[in-house]
Parts: sequence; C-alpha cells; structure tokens
Amino acid sequence: MIGKLDEMMRFQETALNLREKRQQLLASNIANADTPNYKARDIDFNKALQGALSRTGSNAASASAPGELTKTTFTHLSANAGAANSIDGAPLLYSNPQQGSIDGNTVDMDVQRNAFTDNAMRYEASLTFISSKIKSMLSAIQGQ
Repeated sequence: MIGKLDEMMRFQETALNLREKRQQLLASNIANADTPNYKARDIDFNKALQGALSRTGSNAASASAPGELTKTTFTHLSANAGAANSIDGAPLLYSNPQQGSIDGNTVDMDVQRNAFTDNAMRYEASLTFISSKIKSMLSAIQGQ
C-alpha cells in the first residue's frame, strides 16, 4: 500500500527536486550578472527529468552493474568525478547570449529572470498538485 502511494508521488517528488536545483543554478546566474567572464549555466529540464525518472523507476543498480568500473584502490576516481558539471546526471549547459558583452559575461538578465520566474511558478504548481492529491486521499480515507 505504501509502495503504491510512494510510486504515485515519485514523479512530483523528482520534479520538485530538479526544479529546486535548477532554481539555485538560475539564482547563481543572476547573482553573477556583473562578474567578468562568468558563463551562465542551465540544464535541459525535460532530459534531466527523464533521466532522473528512469533511475528512480528502475531498481537500484548493483555495485557490479555492466559497464561500471571497479575501483581497486582509493586513489582511483569515482564514477561521479564529473558531478560538478551535472545535476542529477543532466549535464550543465552554457547559455548562448543573444548579444555578447564586453567583459565576457554571458548572463542575459531578462532571460534569466524569465527562466527563474517560470521555474518558480512550475515549482508552486507542483506543490499545489501534490497538496490536492494528498487532500483527496485524506478525504477518501475519512469517507467524506
């Protein structure tokens, strides 16, 4: 029973986690709008969500999964050594500005503010959806 409830909410949980990480990334872009040579970053949310859902939907991979390297000493790099360049397996992409700036900064404030607002609204919509789902389940349990 609990497994089915968890499965029902998994999509929204995964989407909320990704939206929160994207929001931090967009906020970092906005905060560095005046930093010379700063390169704005973003993720392809749809691809990131598909990848995250495929990882959470399947059973956890075993330590000896096909194609996975085995570390024989602690000095070997781990498989997620490039994690700084990705969010939940989705690569961080560089933004291509419409018009370049003299100082090499690629943050377009209008684009970043719009993306920030859009992401925030979608985050709120996901929270509203989850809240209504929980309320309908409670009402079904209580028989109202």
